[in-house]
Amino acid sequence: MNPEVTRELVIDVPAEDVDKAYRTVTRNYQRYAKLPGFRPGKVPESVIKRKFATEIRKDVIDGLLPERFNKDVKELGIRPVGQPQVTELTIEEGQPLHVKAVFEYMPEVSIDGYEQVAVDKPSAEVTDDEFRHELEQLRESRGTIEPVEEDRPLTDGDWAQISYSGTIADDSEAAPIAGEDSLVEVGGKDTVDAFTQVLRGAKAGQELKSEVIYPADYPEAKLQGKTVAYDLTVKAIKKRILPELNDEFAKEMGNYESLAQLENAVREHMANRKRRSVESETKDRLFAALVEKFQFPVPESLVQDQIEARLERGLRALAAQGMNTDQMRKLDFGRLRAAQRDSAVAEVKAQVLLDRIAEKEGVSVSDEELDRELHLAALQSREPYETLHQRLTDDGGLARIREQLKREKTASLLYERLPA
Repeated sequence: MNPEVTRELVIDVPAEDVDKAYRTVTRNYQRYAKLPGFRPGKVPESVIKRKFATEIRKDVIDGLLPERFNKDVKELGIRPVGQPQVTELTIEEGQPLHVKAVFEYMPEVSIDGYEQVAVDKPSAEVTDDEFRHELEQLRESRGTIEPVEEDRPLTDGDWAQISYSGTIADDSEAAPIAGEDSLVEVGGKDTVDAFTQVLRGAKAGQELKSEVIYPADYPEAKLQGKTVAYDLTVKAIKKRILPELNDEFAKEMGNYESLAQLENAVREHMANRKRRSVESETKDRLFAALVEKFQFPVPESLVQDQIEARLERGLRALAAQGMNTDQMRKLDFGRLRAAQRDSAVAEVKAQVLLDRIAEKEGVSVSDEELDRELHLAALQSREPYETLHQRLTDDGGLARIREQLKREKTASLLYERLPA
């Protein structure tokens, strides 16, 4: 718990109220309890109290505390967050009930001057250079690797078809690294520099040697920080052939009749993508500026919830990349949670500020807007709408979705007000 937003509450319940609660709960158990040797509803009170002592005590507490806790908190004029922690509890039939509990609450947050918080709002217009680069990427995606017929050495941009074998230094138990008919782009961004250096100027049929020192952050774990001695054989020289940008190319790319039609579609797609990207990045910077301007403590329970949500998203991403359950179990979750903390705190503060601004601005989410979001979620999850709606109603998810939509509308309102 965050001590800056933690309160202590003492609740005392008179003995007569405790006795009344015990009698009510005990009678309920008498009415429904089924015990060997007794007819239903005829089990003696003394037997019920002895047999169900723990359950009766719990039911009495549950019957007496929540209403009184909520009443006392309301009188304090604060909104509790998370579950209260009971630090003292005394309850016994015939005696007053005494409880001391601590709980976190949402602090009062001033947003005076939020209208003046601004960040740069970059242009979302697609530039000619960006457009040309996108078309070039399309050409690259349709390119083919063809043999070079002339007798010449490898140059940057060529593809070398090689066979290779490698030995990891200072690791006698490591299995040899080998490959046949692998394609390596000379000077390519994904080609290690040592390979480019030895292949540049080589010809087909030539045998080469190369030593590669892999960086500690190399994507392939078994090669991270390792030194490998390679024997290479250049088997062929190949070149990437790119198609011409014309109407035929456009038709191969999809349902387009001409290059002009394809270019219009590409520009529209790029414009939508850049607009979303610019808007998302600008909103993030705006949130950061708001959090920096308005300093306030937040309940630790909300921070922990946000850390768990971020961690869950990260694990889903790792699973999508192929990490299995056994590999996930080996992760240092303590370190991962610690690494997420600063971002989680900032996200919670941004949410609190957006909620206050939404209240100030009168932002609301209509049932129609919520319904559209649910239909979209049902399509994405391939779950019947009625089933999804009922599940979210039962677990409180419907209210959370409405809350998130309100924050998104508020963020969009603030974004649109930023000067261009």
